[in-house]
Amino acid sequence: MSAEAAGGQPAGFERARAVADAVLFEGYILYPYRASAPKNRLRWQFGVLAPPGADASETSYAQADCLVDPGRGNGTALAVRLRFLQVQRRYSRGPGDPPWDEGVVREIDTHADLVPGATASCPFTVPGGAEAGRRRWPLRGTLRISTEAVPGPYGLLKVRVRAENHTRPAASGGGDRADMLCGALIGTHTLLAVTGGRFLSPTDPPQWAAGAAAGCENLHTWPALIDDSTLLCAPIILGDRPRIAEESPADFHDGTEIDELLTLRTMTLTDEEKRQARATDERAAAIVDHADTIAPDTLERLHGAVRRPRDAPDPDSDRVQVLGGWAARGSRVRLRPGGGRRTDAQDMFLHGRTARVSAVLRDVDGATYLAVTLDDDLGADLHEAVGRFRYFAPDEVELL
Repeated sequence: MSAEAAGGQPAGFERARAVADAVLFEGYILYPYRASAPKNRLRWQFGVLAPPGADASETSYAQADCLVDPGRGNGTALAVRLRFLQVQRRYSRGPGDPPWDEGVVREIDTHADLVPGATASCPFTVPGGAEAGRRRWPLRGTLRISTEAVPGPYGLLKVRVRAENHTRPAASGGGDRADMLCGALIGTHTLLAVTGGRFLSPTDPPQWAAGAAAGCENLHTWPALIDDSTLLCAPIILGDRPRIAEESPADFHDGTEIDELLTLRTMTLTDEEKRQARATDERAAAIVDHADTIAPDTLERLHGAVRRPRDAPDPDSDRVQVLGGWAARGSRVRLRPGGGRRTDAQDMFLHGRTARVSAVLRDVDGATYLAVTLDDDLGADLHEAVGRFRYFAPDEVELL
C-alpha cells in the first residue's frame, strides 16, 4: 500500500521525482549550450504530443497499460500525475539576448477507484499568457483511465492510462515544427501510484502473469517500476527501479552522454562561449557555473564507480558449497576444470593444480564463480593486487 507524503500526494511520486525530472528535461539543451549551436536549433525530441493532425511525424496521445494485483484489500485506487513542458517563447530584446523557447513545468493530477469496467476522464486546460517579452499558448487535453478484470484465477486488474492532446493546431499560430511545438505537450510522461494493491513489472512479470503482461498495449510510452506501488510511464526506455547515480551532481539534460565528458568539454569553452551559454537559458548557465566551480574530488568521482548488484555475494565473506565442503576467501582448493561443459584448451594444464580462493563472485546471469590464484604461480601476489584471477564454477574445484 502506498503511503501519502506531505501535502497529500503519494510518497512514491516524490521518490520518482529525480528520475522523472531527468525524463522531463532530456534533450532540453545540449553541449555547447548556446542557442546559436545547430544542435540547439531543432528542439524537443522526446515525449512530444502534438496537436491532432498538426505533424505527421508526431503522435497526439500516449497510452500505457499496466497490471495491478489488488491482493485482498478492501479497495484499490490509483493516483495519476501527468507531467509535461509548455513552450514559453522568449523573444530577443537586443544584442546578446537570443530568442529561445523555454519549458514551463506543468502537472495534472487525477484519481480513480480501480473497479473492473470503470472508466474516468479528466479534461484539462493550461492557459496561455504573455509577459516580459515571453509568450505561452493555451493547451487542452484529456487524461483517460479505464480498468478491466484479467480473466483467470489471480484476480488481476489491467489499467489503461491515456494522455491526449486536444489543442487546436491553429493555436500554435503557424505551419512549421517550431510553431507546432507551441501547442504541444513536451517531455510527456505519467506517474502512477496504487493504494490497496501493487504493480507487476511490465517487462519482468511473475511467470503466472506473463500471459496477461503480453496482452498489455503500450503506445508511445514505456512503463517502468519505481517501486511496487509506483510506476513511471516515460517516452524513453527505462529498466525497472531506475535511479540517478549518486555521483552525478548536476543536470546536463543529455542522458546519452557522460557527466565527466560533458564537464571536461564545458571547461574548454572560451569566456565568450560561456557568456553566450549563460545568456541562452538559466539551465545552461547552471551547467557552465557547475563546470567552473566543480571540486577536484567531485570530478574524480565522475570517472566511474563499481557497484555490487543488490543480491550479489560479498566477495570477502560469502562462501559456496564445493566438493569436500564450503569454500570462501582464503580456502585452498584443487582444480578440476571442465566437467564436460567447457572447451578451454588451457584446462589440461590446470587440472589437479592447487589454488587459493580470493573471492566468491557472481556474473550478470546469476552464476556463482570462485576467483583463484595458483599456488605455484610466482606472480600470484601481483595478479591479485591488480585483480587478475582465474575463474571456476563451484563444481570445478575440490576443497583441500
